Amino acid sequence: MTESTKRVRISQWDALMLESLRALGWSDEELIRRVQHNELPSDGQSDFDYAELATGLATKEPEVFVSAVTDGYQIKYNTIRGIRSWIAAAFGREPELSLEEGSEAVTSELTKVEYARLEQVLSFGWSIQEDRPATGDAAGLYRIVPASQAN
Repeated sequence: MTESTKRVRISQWDALMLESLRALGWSDEELIRRVQHNELPSDGQSDFDYAELATGLATKEPEVFVSAVTDGYQIKYNTIRGIRSWIAAAFGREPELSLEEGSEAVTSELTKVEYARLEQVLSFGWSIQEDRPATGDAAGLYRIVPASQAN
């Protein structure tokens, strides 16, 4: 994707469902096909009702859905708990959540690739602070905070 290409924007809930399905190891093509044909897990082992993705975004905005899967996306609006959940779904990490007023943050280890991906999907209003930089293949430690706390 070129710098001039604008990423589609999707809801935090759609992003969480998408990342949860990606964790199943499906290719982009298989993920798109399964969602479009509503061939999705429904065994109750997930917090998600994937039919919402099939009947919602994939049906109502099919171009946006396909672009989100193949080209990436930005989340329209993140909540702090949603960021924690997205990192857990997308990277299989369990980040630390701090909800103390004035110092709210999600803290997680991230590789350089994970950092770059998170930076692209975060909605406006959030900032990533580096506590310990990632080096080579080793993960660094990062805090995701409201932009108002980033100074």
